[in-house]
Amino acid sequence: MPPFSIAGWHCGASKTGGVFAISRESLRINEEIRIREVRVTGAAGEQLGIMPTIEALRMAEEQHLDLVEVAPNARPPVCRIMDFGKFRYEQQKREKEAKKKQKTISIKEVKLRPNIDEHDFNVKLKNALRFVEEGNKVKVTIMFRGRELSHPELGRVVLDRVSERMGDLVSIERGAKLEGKNMTMILSPKAQKPAKVSKPAKQEDKGGNDDAKN
Repeated sequence: MPPFSIAGWHCGASKTGGVFAISRESLRINEEIRIREVRVTGAAGEQLGIMPTIEALRMAEEQHLDLVEVAPNARPPVCRIMDFGKFRYEQQKREKEAKKKQKTISIKEVKLRPNIDEHDFNVKLKNALRFVEEGNKVKVTIMFRGRELSHPELGRVVLDRVSERMGDLVSIERGAKLEGKNMTMILSPKAQKPAKVSKPAKQEDKGGNDDAKN
């Protein structure tokens, strides 16, 4: 059986040589491994073959390491000699780093009135642009009062102005929709394509290929 690597919390090699995950809760370590014999992989990934479990435990103990059952469904089960405490610490560290790199996209909201003046409109638009540049979606809400509800087209005009002014930075995820006394629209940031760098024009060699004049 070829060497295998541990990916995720626990994994081992199957009978066909593949790699599969084992849930954290199902792991057995050291004396918890009760089966009579196991296939053992050394700390450096070398294959040590099938041996009595008590012998594998002795080898792990001599190296001040742990015997970890990484493939309990194999026949015989596969165990690996490793520093399990160190492995668990490094795995938790990698998981924390991965979470930090995951970008959380949230929905921010800007609220406007159907008769909003130009100054307030620009302030709200600036906020919406900032939210989009940070990678967030934006919910644009038009709030109606009283008789304004009889003219929903005024809210649609404001929403159209917002999407038009934000231009190619956004796509309309959900168009204008009247919800009670509010009309809403959701905008999503577009993935920005990297700018193409134009290559400088190749200069022709003006060197002397011409025949020298006498």
